[in-house]
Formats: sequence, C-alpha cells, structure tokens
Amino acid sequence: MKQGNPYGIHRVIEPARVLPQPALKISNDMELFDNEIRVNVDILNVDSASFTQIKEQAGGDSEKIKEIILDLVKRNGKLKNPVTGSGGMFIGNIDAIGDKIKSKVSVKEGDRIASLVSLSLTPLKIDEIVEVKKNIDQVVIKGQAILFESAIYAKLPDDIPPSLALAVLDVAGAPAQTERLVKKDNTVAIIGAAGKSGILCAYAAKKAAGPNGKIIGMDYSDENLKLLKSLELCDEVIKLDATDAISCYEKAMAATNGKLCDVVINNVNIQNTEMGSILMTKDRGTVYFFSMATSFTKAALGAEGVGKDIDMIVGNGYAYNHANIAINIIRESTRIRELYKQLYV
Repeated sequence: MKQGNPYGIHRVIEPARVLPQPALKISNDMELFDNEIRVNVDILNVDSASFTQIKEQAGGDSEKIKEIILDLVKRNGKLKNPVTGSGGMFIGNIDAIGDKIKSKVSVKEGDRIASLVSLSLTPLKIDEIVEVKKNIDQVVIKGQAILFESAIYAKLPDDIPPSLALAVLDVAGAPAQTERLVKKDNTVAIIGAAGKSGILCAYAAKKAAGPNGKIIGMDYSDENLKLLKSLELCDEVIKLDATDAISCYEKAMAATNGKLCDVVINNVNIQNTEMGSILMTKDRGTVYFFSMATSFTKAALGAEGVGKDIDMIVGNGYAYNHANIAINIIRESTRIRELYKQLYV
C-alpha cells in the first residue's frame, strides 16, 4: 500500500501543500493508502447552511439538487459548498482499513459508522444519488468515502436508528460546547431553539444552568414556538427575527429585567444574525456561533463597534466526547427522542 500523510495532504491536488479542507480539489480515487479507512456510504447528512443554499439555488427541485451535488463532487473530489464553505457528514459500512492503522483503530471491516469530520475535506465518490430528503437535509446515495488517519468517527449505537443517530451526530458539537459554556444559575438565550441543534442545546443548557438558571428559547415561526413550549425545555419562549438586531436587544432586555444574557447560543442557518446575538449578551458574557452562516468579520467588527467586551466562540463541530453527549440526550429525553424519530427516521 502507498504511504499516506496523517492529515490527508497526499490527496490534495489543487493548490499544492494545503490541507484537504481549504483545498479546491482533492483526489477521490478510492485506492486505499496505508493510513486510510474506506467506507461504503449510503447516507449524506448535508450541513444545514449548505443544504439550504443548494435547495434555494435549485429552486427546491430534487433533480436539480442532485445535479448540483454530483457536479460539486465530480469537480472537487469532495462535497464542499463554495458559498458556505461547509459540507456535512456521512453514514456507511467500513469496507477496508489500511495496513498501518488496522491494529490501532477500534473498528473493523463491516462496522457501521458515522463520520464526525466535514464532507468539505472528505474524499467522496458518488455512483448514484438514490433519493433527496429535502425536509431533513439528507441524501441517500451509493458511493464511497475515505477517512484519514486523523479523522474522527463514531460507531453507530445499536439502540438508535441510523438516520436518527446521523441527524444528532451532525450537530453533536453544539450541545457539547453548550454544556461547557453554561454555568450554574446562568441566563442563556438560544436563537433557533426549535431547530435540530437548538433543541439539544436547550436541553444541555437547562441541565447545566440548574433550577435557578433561566433558558430563553427564541425562534421565528409560530409553529416552532408551539413546539418549544411543548418540550418544556425553556423557561421563556420568545418570537424573534434574529436579523433585527435592535429587536433582539429590546426583547432580551425585557426578558432579563435589563441584565441581558450570560450566554447566547446562535444556531440559525441564515446570514446577518451576528449583531442580534452580540447585543443580547452582557459585558464579559459569551456568544457561541454554531451556525456556519456566521460572518466572523461582521461579528468581530460589530462587537467592537458597539463597545461589547464579550467572548465569541467559533462553532467548532468537535468537542471531546461530543458524540456520546449528544446521543445520551436522546437516551435521557423521551420527548426529544420521539420528536426526532418523527422528523428524521
């Protein structure tokens, strides 16, 4: 077998000597290097911001969505949306493991796994797109992918349906980071709280803040607000246009008696929500931008412009033990599990 680099730079075609994620083009030749895992892939869970953009570009037409995805993979060797820069993740069965790492990994050929690294850096070959599931950002395919030696992945649990596990693992970084950021008795605002990541964050925040904390769930649609209330994860539920920064500030002031929030979690997949998040945060508070639609230039300059001394956290999709944290929420909360079964299975 050919020898590979731990970070996958042996797969990079253009430009030379960059990592696979920022690369414009990588090799999706499925010949295995000695430190790679080849996987037979059947489901892609496309990043929410990316899928929303692709769906809009295609005018909602499933066949055009297929064409866009196939074209991106054919040209780039991976599924990286050039507009959002994001990808997603996959589910599949391990086909082969390179000689160098076979004795070091905790999985074996035939195991069913979910990738926990972005499709924006993953060599991917699609033979056929079988189905586009527009309502849950998933694409059923026949194809293969490569995981590098440095890649993270999770063996799928036996007690949770694969499609449900994939949906949860796709946003596993959000509740794990929320668990870290939220302290006892904190006031926490969650923007997009009725979304896939938002609900998990609300659960994690409620648990971390304790009975004397306050969780404020914010969303735009009346249907989502009704859903949030039924889950009983939030102490207060507020209708909010996250792109209206002044309204965000006014509603946060009213909900907190003028104190604003210790932590703000932004989960929405649309642009121009940076300033609303910043204005809701008290000085020395924290904003966690999980959304890949975030402009970190707007966030940095915006906070400076309004004189906000706050910490702003980039939405790193990886945190130690994040897969187990997310899956355990599904195990612990019957309400969330039943809702996600309806939505994602």
